[in-house]
Amino acid sequence: MPTRAQILEFLQTSDQIAGKREIAKAFGLQGQEKIALKALLKDMAQEGLIDGKKTAYHRMGGVPKVTTLRIAEIEDGEPFAIPDAWSPDDGAPPPRIRVIEGKKGGKNGNRFPALKIGDRVLARTEEAGNGYRAYVMKKLPARTEGLMGVVEIDASGKGWLAPVDKRVRSSSPIADLGGAEEGQLVIAEPAGKSPRSGVKVTEVIGDPLAPKSFSLIAIAKHGIPHIFPEEALAEAEQAATEPLSPDHREDLRAVPIVAIDPADARDHDDAIWAEPDGEGGFNAIVAIADVSFYVRPGSQIDREARKRGNSVYFPDRVVPMLPEVLSADVCSLKEGEDRAAMACHMRISAEGKVTKWRFTRALVRIAHNIAYEDAQAAIDGGDAPAHLTILWDAWKLLFAARQARDPLELELPERQVRLDAEGKIAEIAVRERLDAHRVVEDFMIAANVAAAKALEAKTAPVVYRVHEQPGREKLITLRDYMKTFGHSLALGQVVTPGLFNRLLKDIGDESEKAQVMEAVLRSQTQAYYGPDNMGHFGLALGSYAHFTSPIRRYADLLVHRALVDAYKLEQPAPKHLPEHSGLSDRDREDLGKISEAISKTERRAMEAERDTIDRYVAAWLAGRVGEVFETRITGVQSFGFFATIVGLGGDGLVPVSTLGREHFRWEEGAQRLVGDDSGTSYAPGDRLQLRLGEANPLTGALKFELPDGDERVEPRGNRLAPRDKRKSPAGQHPQGKRGRPGSIRHQGRGKR
Repeated sequence: MPTRAQILEFLQTSDQIAGKREIAKAFGLQGQEKIALKALLKDMAQEGLIDGKKTAYHRMGGVPKVTTLRIAEIEDGEPFAIPDAWSPDDGAPPPRIRVIEGKKGGKNGNRFPALKIGDRVLARTEEAGNGYRAYVMKKLPARTEGLMGVVEIDASGKGWLAPVDKRVRSSSPIADLGGAEEGQLVIAEPAGKSPRSGVKVTEVIGDPLAPKSFSLIAIAKHGIPHIFPEEALAEAEQAATEPLSPDHREDLRAVPIVAIDPADARDHDDAIWAEPDGEGGFNAIVAIADVSFYVRPGSQIDREARKRGNSVYFPDRVVPMLPEVLSADVCSLKEGEDRAAMACHMRISAEGKVTKWRFTRALVRIAHNIAYEDAQAAIDGGDAPAHLTILWDAWKLLFAARQARDPLELELPERQVRLDAEGKIAEIAVRERLDAHRVVEDFMIAANVAAAKALEAKTAPVVYRVHEQPGREKLITLRDYMKTFGHSLALGQVVTPGLFNRLLKDIGDESEKAQVMEAVLRSQTQAYYGPDNMGHFGLALGSYAHFTSPIRRYADLLVHRALVDAYKLEQPAPKHLPEHSGLSDRDREDLGKISEAISKTERRAMEAERDTIDRYVAAWLAGRVGEVFETRITGVQSFGFFATIVGLGGDGLVPVSTLGREHFRWEEGAQRLVGDDSGTSYAPGDRLQLRLGEANPLTGALKFELPDGDERVEPRGNRLAPRDKRKSPAGQHPQGKRGRPGSIRHQGRGKR
């Protein structure tokens, strides 16, 4: 049999199109050898060496015509790749290849799922000018998820890489430990093109349970850029030295503007001020960090910010969108420091409506940085300074207008991980929601609306924050789900946020209300950025943009630049930066591309943050395996149900195989498992006592099991008590005989 190298050499030197028949003839293969050749060619196609059809492996400057590529960077939503295996004889750097993802269509608008850094694709390459472009044929299994893991050594001394992603279920053999020891968290790469070659360790991170490991896992898994290029850092340092002048800026340094933020905040984007207007309303200023002055289109800082799209927040660290000298210092609105700001002046009427607005570039000096909890305590204690009490008075008008607008009100608990001085978990709790949070939130919403409308008034480009109303299919699913609670959801009317608010208001049981809130949330569409105004359903607003957080969101920076252009707010540029601080020509011509790109980076950040919190929760619970907790069922499938610990969170699976000898059937419409003999059922919203069986901090996975004894389930809604017998007439099982094809049947409780 010919080797891979011999086959490739034959294909490259062949003067005609060569397929399996020509290869077999050239090497004199017969009978079973042809069958073996077919298998070999299939493997080579999967490895990207050939295209698997008739033509194969034509060289173009060292890049195969069909090859495996690895996504190396994302620029404005467009992926760029390098060959996955690059080892030219002359040591030349790998080419940068633009990747075309495929024709539009399918669930996410593309034939293939959105690509991210580290993804591998099988692609067809072709020359394009002075470079290459590639068309994706298929997305290959993501190696990044299995290439970070923990080293395990078996009894024979062989090393294995145990993955840290709970979706990856198998370990990989380690061909080269690279100095790593058992139990260490490592990063590895394939040792060869075949999965049987195993992996080789390229970096030893250390103790997988040490502080900061959980966020590092998320950063590596999701391909989040976290190291700034030297050029961007140098540019940021130089920008930070530029003196601020009141020339060409509105001087607001005498106005007692305050910034209310989390106690541990380092990047202060926004600050607020208000005073009575003498007519029952208020004049207000929302001052936002003037990031567009320092981060100009085409600069090194801007290129890196576009790539990141947003800052990512973990319990132990922040991966900032901008270098820290800007995000945590020069741009941050710090108490007593002169700072460049974009000021939104608003008039709030006695009815709480924003009737006038204007935007200026200003110089501010923040009177006070205050934590939410401290601001709330001052208000509640009656000893708050005048500028705070006036803010609360102005907010009450905004809040009244908000209630009249009736936006979607979903008070879902948010888990907060608190670390001690050594970076270890001190507490995991539900974040408290204060009026101080609502004050800042409603002022920010008012400024965001003003920014969108100000740009519309000039027919200027706008990056809208879009939240479309739910689709009918999701609403029907929600309606059917609500029937299991004994509630109705009328769909023969105009769907508004108030429809969901009224539904929730009619539910008295708090545990049931929490479950319905989650169901309502799942029925909603995902918010995104876009150049076309589709309104914001959740906030019940016709025009909405993000303006108030340019330090941590690129979308807000784009809105600032659009305002600079529309209202002629250009400022003289520092010597080392581009002259123009408004929108670049490419963004002005096609806001859709960058809007789609930053929508993807936002989703990436959300997934990484959620995964990290799951790992912290699992680590917090790892020492409590065997304890019994009060839980609530969050989802049910044919293979079991998921439950979360009340007041703490963390989803864990209860496999149906551990529910005992009884046969349980899966009722998809009602989303529940029902026992044929006892009538015991498990459905979303049920509360029950469960024992924690496993807690894996590396993957964030939990596993629960029923405690010993005949534990009762507390049903939600108006369902029948779980121990009631539910048999059809004549004592027959509701779905016919037990053990029928497709049924769920188990013997024994399984391993504890």
